[in-house]
Amino acid sequence: MDEQKMLETIKQFAEKLPKFPDGRINYSNSDTAPVITIFIKHQDKILLLKRSDKVRTYQEKWNTVAGYLDEIKPIQEKVLEEIREELGIERDNNILSIHLGESYQFTDTEVKKTWIVHPVLIKLRNKPEIKLDWEHTEYKWIKPEEIKNFESVSNLENSLEKIQSFF
Repeated sequence: MDEQKMLETIKQFAEKLPKFPDGRINYSNSDTAPVITIFIKHQDKILLLKRSDKVRTYQEKWNTVAGYLDEIKPIQEKVLEEIREELGIERDNNILSIHLGESYQFTDTEVKKTWIVHPVLIKLRNKPEIKLDWEHTEYKWIKPEEIKNFESVSNLENSLEKIQSFF
């Protein structure tokens, strides 16, 4: 899905779903939600984050930086916002490139939601200092093939495959 289609999808959700006081789309009671899954890569490793028990879904499972597409804004802007919020990484010259992979959707019957997943890969020049927020309790830098060894959120390996060509 290209960025224009993605923005159209978000607009459709914005028209029919309630909003939080700050104007973001509230997907809490929606059976479908568009999200970004952001893989951070430095050299030959990617960053995994362990979700805290304070998040709504997939508590204590491993994931990457991720977030709802809850505002009508360019994907790159949303990506940079998420890595700033979740990792404390500011927009600087450390980012070599940002790649949007092929989006896909799947239904997770356990959480009763269909996810429209937009995988993203960010390549970094230098390994950053990570400052976790409340959403995560720990992090690990791993080789991509090690992802199968972690109890992760649904379809994380599939998301990784969708951006593998950018490695």
